[in-house]
Amino acid sequence: MSQTLSSLARLTLRQLRQIASDMGVPLYSRKSKEALVDEVAQRQEKRGGDLKAIEAELTAPSISSTETRVVFLPRDPQWAYVFWEISDDDRKRAQKEGASRLCLRLADVTGIHDGSAHPHTLQEVPVDSHSTEWYLPVPLCDRDYRVELGYRINNAWMSLAFSSVARVPALHPSEQILDQFVPFSLESAAPASAPAPVTPAEPSDSGLHERLYQSATVHFRSRRVGSEEFQEGIDSGDRSGLSDSGIGLWASGRNESGLGGVTPRQRSFWLVADAELIVYGATDPSARLTIGGEDVPLSTDGTFRIQVPFRDGDQVYAVEATAADGEQKRNITLNFQRQTPEDNSNPASEAKAEWF
Repeated sequence: MSQTLSSLARLTLRQLRQIASDMGVPLYSRKSKEALVDEVAQRQEKRGGDLKAIEAELTAPSISSTETRVVFLPRDPQWAYVFWEISDDDRKRAQKEGASRLCLRLADVTGIHDGSAHPHTLQEVPVDSHSTEWYLPVPLCDRDYRVELGYRINNAWMSLAFSSVARVPALHPSEQILDQFVPFSLESAAPASAPAPVTPAEPSDSGLHERLYQSATVHFRSRRVGSEEFQEGIDSGDRSGLSDSGIGLWASGRNESGLGGVTPRQRSFWLVADAELIVYGATDPSARLTIGGEDVPLSTDGTFRIQVPFRDGDQVYAVEATAADGEQKRNITLNFQRQTPEDNSNPASEAKAEWF
């Protein structure tokens, strides 16, 4: 029995756990080395097996490691998993120099690339000399760390290996937001600067948008030119040099050539800006939908989306849905108004030299 205990005591904790697993020892992974030695020896004594056979199995040479290495794997913002291998040469050298304790050193290296660490962040954790893995508590999340494996020799330190630098994840959600949402679109998830995708509800009639706009606008619209306000009919042919927003070129002090009668300095500038309305919604896919009396096609799921001009004045959109049997109706009237009190814009193609 004493000879078996002596042989068992010379084994590593991993070897003892493997033998305990083969013998069916319960909770062998949670027991200490001393408890495993006693448990394995008692079970062997009860079995009455061949002592020489069990000793040969226990003292079988282990697989030697030719290189010492340590691996650092963050598990979550508060814990990290570390495992390592120590070569036979390093073990013998440590024993020869009188190594007393195997330790792991955790160092904060955030933002440092010269191999050093932040001062006062080094933590030394003693571990079981027969272990090959350990869980380390992480002092601060969202930082870069590195682990050093070595032996404590009295007040001296014998370094064996360094792990790679790894980032411990943050405990709080990321503050970086990459999603961009388009609030007026039912189907598009593209950024607002991207062209609007063509949906099944896009009408094939290219003139529908303009007809809806014309039917939605009132017969007379107020337009302001300088300090004067005019009532203009929607069918007036002579716009007297007014732009779509109701302001003529002369309102900014320029004539038709853009020079204003003053010798210009050779510099041009330009600006374009406008607005559009998007009327969207959904109803029963089999229903008939009209806006201002114009039929609007529905997509297969009953959604619709109409993009119309949004010029100065009032626009009224009467949206009505009629069930396929004609017995039920739903409607909504949307009223919009736009005013452009100032317009000194021009496209790049019309940019001309002007004084400034």
